[in-house]
Formats: sequence, C-alpha cells, structure tokens
Amino acid sequence: MSDDLAAPDQAPDAPHPRETARLIGQDTAEQAFLTAYASDRLHHAWLLTGPRGVGKATLAWRIARFLLATPPVEEDGLFGAPPPPTTLDIDPEHAVARHMAAGAEPGLAPITRSVNEKTGKLRNEIVVDDIRKLNRFFGLSATDGGRRVVIVDAADEMNVSAANALLKMLEEPPARTTLLLISHQPSRLLPTIRSRCRTLRLSPLSPEDMKAALAQAGAVLPDHPERLAALAAGSVGDALRLLNLDGLRIYAELIAILGTLPRLDRSRSLALAEAAAQRNAADKFELLLTLTDMALTRLARTGAMGQPPQPEAAPNESEVLTRLAGDARKARIWADTAATITARARHGQAVNLDPAALVLDTVFKIKETAAG
Repeated sequence: MSDDLAAPDQAPDAPHPRETARLIGQDTAEQAFLTAYASDRLHHAWLLTGPRGVGKATLAWRIARFLLATPPVEEDGLFGAPPPPTTLDIDPEHAVARHMAAGAEPGLAPITRSVNEKTGKLRNEIVVDDIRKLNRFFGLSATDGGRRVVIVDAADEMNVSAANALLKMLEEPPARTTLLLISHQPSRLLPTIRSRCRTLRLSPLSPEDMKAALAQAGAVLPDHPERLAALAAGSVGDALRLLNLDGLRIYAELIAILGTLPRLDRSRSLALAEAAAQRNAADKFELLLTLTDMALTRLARTGAMGQPPQPEAAPNESEVLTRLAGDARKARIWADTAATITARARHGQAVNLDPAALVLDTVFKIKETAAG
C-alpha cells in the first residue's frame, strides 16, 4: 500500500494492532478464548464484536500470534499433558512474533479493504477478489504446527459478493484454520455468517483502563480527561481520534454556539464552517459531523432523563443542555432533529456538496429547532 494511504485497519497516529503490546480491559474475552482452546473445543470461526476502538483488532492479532506460536498439545505418557496456557502473551522474540511484526508471517492472512488499481485509492468496501486471495493462501504448504489464521478487519465492510465468498469458506473450513472476523456492527453481516461463528464480545473500557490504554499508545492526556472520557465512551480508538484531531476543542465550540441560541452567533458558526471547508480537512469534517450528532443526542438525553449527562464534555455544557432541552417534549424534538440532520449531512456528502454549506445547513436547522 502506498505510504500516503491510511491503513484501513489502523487508527490515525495510533500503533497498528499487531504492534500493541498489551490488550487492556478485555480479560473476560481473552479467558473465554483460552477456555475454549484448553477444552479442545476451538471453533473454526470467531466473531469479535463490540464498539469501535475497544481492542477487537488487538485481540485478533493476539489470538493469531498465540495460535501460530503455540504447538499442539501432546499427551505425555508419564506426566500427562502440560497445564493449559493462562495467557495469550507470546515472547516478542519468538519467531512468529517477529515475523508478524514485520508483516511476513506465512501462516497469517489479514484481509482488509484493498487499493483499487484503476484509481489508486483505497476502496470503501472489501470486495470478492480480496476474499478469493485466500484460496491461494489455503493452497500453500502449512507452516510449523499446521495452523493457519485469517483476520478479516472489518467484516462489516464486505460487499455482498465478498460476504457470500467468505460464507462458503465458513461452511467448508480448511483444516486447522481459524478465521477471526472483526465486527463493529454484527447486524450488518449475513445471519448465516453470524450463525457459523462463535462470538467474543468486547466491552467499553473503564476510565482507569482507558488511561492505561492511552498511555500505552503514547497519548498525552488533556487537562480535563473526564471530558475526553465522556465523548470517547470507553473507546480508545475514539479517544485517540479526538486527541489527534483536536476534537475536544471542536466540541467545546459546538456547545458554545449552542449556548448562543436561539439568536445564534453567526460569526462563530461561519468560522466553524470555514474550518470544515479547508483543504485536507476531510477527517476533521467527518469528526465535526460525529460530534454534532453527539451534542444533539446528549441534548435529547437531557430532556428525556430530566438532567444532563455526566461528566460534562465541555465547559458549561450542563447549563446549555438543560436550557435547550428541559422536558420530554423537547427531547423528542431534538431526537427528530438529530435524525434529520444526520440524513441530510450524509446525503450532502454522497453528492459532494461543499462541506461549509453542509455545516451551515446543520447550524441553521439547529437554530430553527431551538426557536420552535
């Protein structure tokens, strides 16, 4: 892949999952896999589910490293079988670990969105040719131990043809092969794919685990980490995205603009729109849309619950949300507005409307709602 193309299975400015030394906060999922391994009931296909950024890809790479580096258990006539493994940890100096770190492990096939050779750009979905490459992989001689591992990241991104091709492999799995499917939204997968996989569910991280995971990723915590925790909702990936794209400041500006309603500070709104329209600002524009939806969702929750979400995600947020959404009726109105704005914004993106125009359209729709 070209150096100027982002890796589809790596968060911006974050270590690749294969490079993450430790999986934090997901002991339950790890132990569930180890229990299945130790009981000799290792399923051929696993579906790793949970919110984005909680460690699904890291767990998949840990499982792959463990399976390829751990020899099959053999009974010893005198002493019996060795005790079952209690961790997925593998010495980083192990040959398999070194090969995986270098992207050169012959027993592993990672499947992600590929580059379209005609356009030179990363595809927005996994296509059937990406899955068909596995036929050649399965035809190669097995590595030591005879195991092979496939990681599909993310399985949600397969188009229909790719999903059907993978389904055939799940129905007739190659011997000693384990398929690891990462899924942020399992409902998007074919029911027949889900039914042929054993599920490992990963949970959002606690605030303490979040701090540890961010430290491992080399991130510097902001002055108000509770605001980051409120917006990231237990996702390390989302937290890194917020930190790297100045998301806390953007959200604070959104709340400040909401605080000027129903009159609306037009100059601040225009500045926000102009920032979204800058060249090479696609990631920030996408984040702005996400944060706008989050602000409206927190508005609706305030009216529905009778109090604003805690902790605050921006200065004076509680005061602003309480004033704009003081009851259940307002909650419904803001929820409807959020749905409308999201649909309009995504349609605008699809037809390549100017980002600044989309932002202003969003702001004026919010103003209309606040004045109603």
